[in-house]
Amino acid sequence: MLERLTNHYSRMIEFYGNLGQVDRHEFSWHAIISSKSTESFALSVSSMTFNEEEVSLLLKAVQFSAETHKTQRRKGAEGSPYVNHPIAVAETLWRVGGVRDLPVIIAAILHDTVEDTETTFADIEEHFGPIVRSLVQEVSDDKSLAKLERKLLQIEHAPHLTKGAQQIKLADKISNINDVAFVPPAHWPFERRVDYLAWAEKVVSGLRGCNPRMEELFDETMTRARMRLEAESPEKEAAMQEISVVDQGELTCEHPI
Repeated sequence: MLERLTNHYSRMIEFYGNLGQVDRHEFSWHAIISSKSTESFALSVSSMTFNEEEVSLLLKAVQFSAETHKTQRRKGAEGSPYVNHPIAVAETLWRVGGVRDLPVIIAAILHDTVEDTETTFADIEEHFGPIVRSLVQEVSDDKSLAKLERKLLQIEHAPHLTKGAQQIKLADKISNINDVAFVPPAHWPFERRVDYLAWAEKVVSGLRGCNPRMEELFDETMTRARMRLEAESPEKEAAMQEISVVDQGELTCEHPI
């Protein structure tokens, strides 16, 4: 089983490299296959109960997501391949959340395909079945609505999502707040980053109870994010500059008090 999946992975990396849009060294299944987590991934794979058909469907989802997102990059300063994000969401579900429901993992990998590409819900159902389609539909915003309305609806709908959709949404928010805090889009002002964290916390308040381990990770990530933003606060920076000016004045003053 492990040998077969390793061969699948090798062929998949070759596929990504040949896309021309994703650097094979840059794309590495994000946190799933990294120098730090390869061993834990191998251990997880060796204990998987997925059959060969299910593994094929999982890899098909990764390939589908990579193909549909191939021209997109994350908004952060690093401009990483967009596909890194849905794969990171799926990895968080698997590793932290202990989620072993295949449709949930597949839906996580595909969760932005309809919202951010030309993919339709009918495409998702055709390739991955009605359960995956339903999950993707639950976590997708209606882009025909105004942005503020979409954000309010995420808060309103969160408590009423199915458990699988709630878990995907929670893992998505963990990934996003980490990016907003530590690799933010260059064009986002400080206030927008602060507002995003406050909004994400409201959404997650409606997801509480779906997965305690991921909720704990969310809380830890939010704490680190707020500490980072506090350190970058314009008010704090201005205060530090004021202190610096005062210190310099004291050093040059002929008659310090």
